[in-house]
Amino acid sequence: MGLSDIVQSIKEKILKEIKVLKGKNAKDKIYYSKNEFKTLQDTKEAFNRSKTKLFDVNKWSEMPGITSTFELYDGNGLGKSGKPIETGDYILINLPGPLPDNWVKVTSMVDQEEMAEFVVGPSEKPINQTDDKEKVEHFFSEEATSTFRIKRVGTILYAYEIGKDETINNEWDETGDREWINTLMTGGGWLGFQKVQWKNLTDYLVHRTEIE
Repeated sequence: MGLSDIVQSIKEKILKEIKVLKGKNAKDKIYYSKNEFKTLQDTKEAFNRSKTKLFDVNKWSEMPGITSTFELYDGNGLGKSGKPIETGDYILINLPGPLPDNWVKVTSMVDQEEMAEFVVGPSEKPINQTDDKEKVEHFFSEEATSTFRIKRVGTILYAYEIGKDETINNEWDETGDREWINTLMTGGGWLGFQKVQWKNLTDYLVHRTEIE
């Protein structure tokens, strides 16, 4: 296969993804990692460390490898440093490169003995970050959700990123001048980076990688 054939193949895959994401059938995706420990006590201790990692979103920016920047804000749009995430908080996600900001809002949380998670959805900017609170600042539409979950099953620790109802946010009334950027990010750049980003995170949450 020559270079032109490879380029054409990549182009066709991107256009196919865009077509699916613009259609009525939203996409669901799951990324996960697992790590097995020697004893139950070791696993319980590892799970507690995982919970600290899960809820300390600002630290995600320091993960090894190429990663987005994650910034945690409270419900009033004030930055949170050294504090765990809460329902109603916002997360600013900056992908590598000169791309627009993307905001999500925490809609629910669970903190149990063997499972912990929080769910976010695409959001407008926090109130003190903008004069236009109606516009969703994310490349996925507002129906999409992401669940970040860790759980312990015996001596095995699991971490998941679960994306639900992922469709492109390219309705003009909602996005303004982001329509085409959102389409390109979702159909091209983000789809290529999504697997790397979330696998990097799930590996980090189960202690397969660590911040130096």
